[in-house]
Amino acid sequence: MTKEEPKKSLKARAAHEIRELIIVVLYLTFFFCTLATYSMVLQKTYDSALANYGEALIKALVIGKIILIGEALRVGRKFESQPLLPFSAVKAFVYTLIVFAFHIVEVLVVSLFHGSGLDSAFHNVRFYDLLAKSFVVFSTFIPFFAFRELGRRLGEDKFKSLVFSRWETPGD
Repeated sequence: MTKEEPKKSLKARAAHEIRELIIVVLYLTFFFCTLATYSMVLQKTYDSALANYGEALIKALVIGKIILIGEALRVGRKFESQPLLPFSAVKAFVYTLIVFAFHIVEVLVVSLFHGSGLDSAFHNVRFYDLLAKSFVVFSTFIPFFAFRELGRRLGEDKFKSLVFSRWETPGD
């Protein structure tokens, strides 16, 4: 925010935050639901589709909020001077580590909630499964952060015009 810009009202900031959360959650929900569909097809377990999609939506909401909190705390901003792709990859890696830690805490809390002891809870953490999921999350985050950073660097209006406006082809 520059010195000339007036401070946004609480209502305007809340509306902006909700809009940002919706954008992030829609993007993540699309990928997590795609992953859930792929898993169901591989395992031929279609009877739990609603639960799988519900879990994908909840994870998208939680991870979306983690991303917005991280951006508010300026996580990864020290790399902003880097070219777009390396910056996006570094930011994706940092957020993937945060999500990885969140998944470990999630498994531990669920295990403890179901009455397992702490030793048993740590035994329930399947690190290879978490690593595979983290790789998918990392792969999903790279284009996500590249587009967000591109929008920030170009400016919101120019980015929207570039992405959503029709292009004239040569010779038209």
